[in-house]
Amino acid sequence: MSRGLAVALATCALLLAGCAGQVVRESALHAGTAAELQAQARRVATLQAHPRWSLYGRVAVSNGHDGGSGRIDWRQDGRRFDVSLSAPITRQSWRLSGGEDQARLEGLDGGPRTDTDPERLLREATGWVIPVAALSSWLRGIEADGLPRARLEFDAGGRLARIEQGGWTIDYAGWQPQAGFGVQVPQRITASATGTGAKVRLVIDGWQPGAPPP
Repeated sequence: MSRGLAVALATCALLLAGCAGQVVRESALHAGTAAELQAQARRVATLQAHPRWSLYGRVAVSNGHDGGSGRIDWRQDGRRFDVSLSAPITRQSWRLSGGEDQARLEGLDGGPRTDTDPERLLREATGWVIPVAALSSWLRGIEADGLPRARLEFDAGGRLARIEQGGWTIDYAGWQPQAGFGVQVPQRITASATGTGAKVRLVIDGWQPGAPPP
């Protein structure tokens, strides 16, 4: 891992303290009823009509041994992404951008690095396991393309509470209305990789549809 990245993230480790949200209660979850699955399908169709969007908030990552947190800004334009992570205390920042077949990571010691796989690029450069391509869907509460069929679970209020897909479990602990999308969007998300200790936790402070392309 880049020493500068590790130190900067570690200095922000308390950024999400007090913002963890509710813990998903296993006993309260259930497979979707026909009505809930139909509502989810309508919600997915509405969100997919907005391929350009952005969000900003706070992120905490862990690989099972090390962890840290910072600010995150994510812009998406179809398959293309532009993700910026910053550590406010040290004023250091990193930028991951790219598309389906190319990714570029800037802000590390030694200059930018590139790879055809953004997840591999992040893992080898920083030690963090972040499923970038799938996360762009999971962030919105949508099943990711290119992975085995997801298992969806809903809470007692009929809202999506969990997606299990591709060895990851994504828990949703809060939702917020977004007039620009016309549906509710996630506010607190925890994505955990089965058996590895890798975890990504986000508190999303704001969403914007129709964001400018990366």
